[in-house]
Amino acid sequence: MRHLKAFHVFHVAASSSSYSETASKLNITHGAVSKQIKVLESYLSQPLFYRKGRNVYLTPEGELLKNYTEQAFQALDTGVSKLAQVKNQYLEISCEPTLTMRWLMPRLSDFYLESGTDVRLSTAGGPVTLGANGLSLAIRRDDFELPDNYTKTKLVDEWVGPVVSPEYWSLVKNNLDDVKLLHSQTRRQAWENWSSNYKDSFYLDNVQQTFAHFYFCLQAAVDGLGAAIGSYPLVADDLKRGNLVAPFGFVLSGHRYVLLSQDKSSDDLEQKFTQWLQHSLSQCVPTSEEIAPSLQ
Repeated sequence: MRHLKAFHVFHVAASSSSYSETASKLNITHGAVSKQIKVLESYLSQPLFYRKGRNVYLTPEGELLKNYTEQAFQALDTGVSKLAQVKNQYLEISCEPTLTMRWLMPRLSDFYLESGTDVRLSTAGGPVTLGANGLSLAIRRDDFELPDNYTKTKLVDEWVGPVVSPEYWSLVKNNLDDVKLLHSQTRRQAWENWSSNYKDSFYLDNVQQTFAHFYFCLQAAVDGLGAAIGSYPLVADDLKRGNLVAPFGFVLSGHRYVLLSQDKSSDDLEQKFTQWLQHSLSQCVPTSEEIAPSLQ
């Protein structure tokens, strides 16, 4: 492609307030920036910037080109990152924090033993930009608007229900007015949503306590501070170990856990991880005995 250097200079200048700022970012002179922009404007026969005081601004033609250079250079960055991943056998994965700590991390050694592939995790929830910093895939609960430009692979339907420590349950089971309802700021409507799906009245006027994060809320339930609404994959291990019980069972929340990827032509490492993740999470659903009685 002709004038690739000029396109790169434009790409940086398009997100800068001046040619001096662009020069500083690229470690070249102000004159070199101006020259490359003139080369590109001559090649395209279009003005890309106009001056106003000491600053430069994109023309409508420049704004249009900026959209495409952003896509082009992001795709190039992604390609370089994927080459490094293939060479070094690792994946960069983003996952919701509580799912990472309570479900994914304890199982990653199984994936490594199966594939020999290292998984490097970053924790975040909600919207994500794949390709940034080599990020290949993102595991999310579909409680926000999923972008149309990503491939969405269903992992498992989400089941939710109240969980408490066995010791706490023995103290309150004969008087549910005493149950303290534990909330998290990241899932404020969890109790209301569960109660409506449970198809039975519940004690929503009970004493309540709110934690900053879902992870803390679930840990408080394990520690016997009250009852929390647990998402099944996040409490499955504690249920199995006897650290938690689910006296009312689980109901479908209407949400799913999904895997976001950039395109359908994923590489071999991504396909292996996707298959392993689907298989592992498909087994993480309530047994018939754990489903809420009102649903059976």
